[in-house]
Amino acid sequence: MLTTQAYIGSELELFAAATHWKSYVATALRPYLGPRVLEVGAGIGANIPALFTDAVREWVALEPDADQALQISGAITAGRLPAATRVVTGTLDTLHDTSLFDAILYIDVIEHIERDADELRLATQRLAPGGRLIVLVPAHQFLFSAFDAAIGHYRRYSRAGLLEISPPHCRIEMLRMLDSVGFFAALANRAVLRASMPTPRQIQVWDRMMVPISRWLDPLTAYRFGKSIVAIWSRSATV
Repeated sequence: MLTTQAYIGSELELFAAATHWKSYVATALRPYLGPRVLEVGAGIGANIPALFTDAVREWVALEPDADQALQISGAITAGRLPAATRVVTGTLDTLHDTSLFDAILYIDVIEHIERDADELRLATQRLAPGGRLIVLVPAHQFLFSAFDAAIGHYRRYSRAGLLEISPPHCRIEMLRMLDSVGFFAALANRAVLRASMPTPRQIQVWDRMMVPISRWLDPLTAYRFGKSIVAIWSRSATV
């Protein structure tokens, strides 16, 4: 289960500048959101501007690291994040009210959680009937690198591995791989560079040059090849 703790999060500022990637992910995910959204492990709030839509009435940013949660609060106060954003410092257990959400997001989060299946099971208890559980994770265990280890990843995922941790009372609605070109950058880092942290220049090249090509190429591969996987489950309306 995700625990309340200090998180180094040195990669968050780097990837906050990956605007092409965030736009690509947002294009895939925004149709599955609803009026009430819970983002678990919201970090510094970098996903919110790309994903937030006019249909969202409340966005709860749940973040276990107090310093990062404070950054989100500051961004709301400064008007850099929507006023409908609410910050909660903690984990699913910290949400004391009984509110249910139309969408619960884990954007590059569950790979940091040792008992990932238990986490998703608890998350579905917070979903409204018909609500969606949306998960984005890094793909392919053979790509596990010094970077993964440095930022606290327990694992990378396969399509089959994600299906194995499908939460109860949910059906899979989407399962696709993204960023086919970025796969080769990840492979190069794993096999040759072996860097524990990408440089800002590397992030820039990947985001501005590789991601736009992936957006064109991924549909041609039927979304079956890439360095990330997105899975969306919908909760049964009869439970």
